[in-house]
Amino acid sequence: MPSFKSLFAFILVSGIYVSFAAGQTTPVFVDGEAQEVAAFKGKANRVMHDLWVETEFDSDGNGTMDRMHVSVARPIQTDTEGLKVPVVYNTSPYFAGTAGNAKGTFWDPKHEIGETPPEHKHPKDIEQQSKRPVISTGHTNYWIARGFAVVHSCSPGTGLSQGCVTIGGDNESLAPKAVIDWLNGRAKGFTEPTGGVEVLATWCTGKVGMTGTSYNGTLPIAAATTGVEGLEAIIPVAPNTSYYHYYRSNGLVRHPGGYMGEDIDVLYDFVNSGDMEMRKYCDCEVRDKAILANIDRESGDYSDWWAGRDYIPKLGKVKAATLIAHGLNDWNVMPAHSIRVYEALKQQGTPAQIYLHQGGHGGPPTRSMMNRWFSHYLYGIENGVENDPKSWVVREGVDRGEPTPYENYPHPDAKMVALYPQKGGLKVGVLDQKKIAGQGTETLTDDVSIGGKKLAAKAESETRLLFASPTLTAPVHISGTPKLKIRVSSDKPAANLSVWIVSLPWDEKARKLNANLITRGWADPQNHKSLTESEPLEPGKFYDLEFDLQPDDQIIPAGQQIGLMIFSSDRDFTLWPDPGTKLTVDLDATELHLPVVMGNEGLK
Repeated sequence: MPSFKSLFAFILVSGIYVSFAAGQTTPVFVDGEAQEVAAFKGKANRVMHDLWVETEFDSDGNGTMDRMHVSVARPIQTDTEGLKVPVVYNTSPYFAGTAGNAKGTFWDPKHEIGETPPEHKHPKDIEQQSKRPVISTGHTNYWIARGFAVVHSCSPGTGLSQGCVTIGGDNESLAPKAVIDWLNGRAKGFTEPTGGVEVLATWCTGKVGMTGTSYNGTLPIAAATTGVEGLEAIIPVAPNTSYYHYYRSNGLVRHPGGYMGEDIDVLYDFVNSGDMEMRKYCDCEVRDKAILANIDRESGDYSDWWAGRDYIPKLGKVKAATLIAHGLNDWNVMPAHSIRVYEALKQQGTPAQIYLHQGGHGGPPTRSMMNRWFSHYLYGIENGVENDPKSWVVREGVDRGEPTPYENYPHPDAKMVALYPQKGGLKVGVLDQKKIAGQGTETLTDDVSIGGKKLAAKAESETRLLFASPTLTAPVHISGTPKLKIRVSSDKPAANLSVWIVSLPWDEKARKLNANLITRGWADPQNHKSLTESEPLEPGKFYDLEFDLQPDDQIIPAGQQIGLMIFSSDRDFTLWPDPGTKLTVDLDATELHLPVVMGNEGLK
């Protein structure tokens, strides 16, 4: 007769049985979610250690493959009982400290468009930190208590990880791939950065989920684009999916909100915290010869170099189920970054869902959503998460923990509604569904000293054109990506073009991010033909442009008006040329296309 320990214990979970050896501490699942287990909780019930995983690249040119510094936290039962667990993995360039926003180390935005910008200083070197054995404690308490291991790693060229910082280079994708390969026994790990004793991940099931916010949310997508086996699911939050779209907009040099004057070289300096002996090589070969030689702050044009830092063309290899989250009022990493990934993944048939909220930068899905996601894809729990609604939107004024489910994003009933401006934009002209010919042209005069909020609040201004819909008699649900067609001329060879969609009347006392602003966008008229090649504008000549604004999902309340504001320099985002440039808009060849649920019937 077999002994008790050779039998199996069975736990009924959401209609299926999960088996574990009898006498072994096991994860517990209720309603498809992993639950806290007392024996997994607390540091006393945790194994913690670090190691270096060998990669397949040599980005610092020293003739040896770079090794990534990795820390592991896992239930003690993985040692005492032979328990095997999946991994929640978080990697970052920020774990080992940053340079901070040192004065004078950002680009000065105060110069004419198209001119070579003045040089800027680099910050003091970041002192290298030796964080052993714990790189970060993020995610550990929650996930380990529920039967997962948690792994952290420093990105190449940061902390104790070898290599060079590249900001979107291939090594940023291959580094987490190597860690996942190690967790699956395909790559080698060692106790030291050079030499050392080999470390095996015999405690790991081989199934890995990644998550993180901002840069830390970009890297799960980067890893997934390698098609690495074992990466089953990712939950990126506010990821930057294209460095061009982060630092440029339709040919225009545009800075991320809150970081005026930042560019890729600034971000490089901000996170360059690795081996002091390798920094001279990395600064020369990566920052100076690659980044500064290619970012092109004169024209803002798209190039092959920028294309290499766009993850959309690389999504074809992604197999990891993706739950992506973004704030619809994130003006740092803008909503299009996540929307474009979600749309590409669903088109190619990769399991994908999207969680959108009305706040700013960051904001993950609910704990329950994340738990269900990882419980299903890492533990195989049949909780039906793959059949959940594809889109979750936190409605206005509602707690982020209570998103509204929708069949998809954009809302399946959203249709484009064309709106046409009528003369009077220096005050407040009409924006109507009916096109009336003969509106002519109107001219605004650029003045970057006046911010967009003040322009939208003014009843009259020579610095912007503003057109407003009739007062809404019912709430209007906008869902999708607005588009603008515009015919414009400039009296100078170069000019900024900025566009805001606003809710009027503008409430200057409003505290909510979306109380006034619906969405916005920017473009360079010099790129009217192509993003890859700009041309000086012929003063007085009209050019046709068509470009997307940032995606949105917002319900505009009855009693408000939807406004289209056109101006030149946007103080919080664009370069700051001297005031005085005149932009003339041909109203008869300008139209806003707004994605409205129920189309024309939904805009009343």
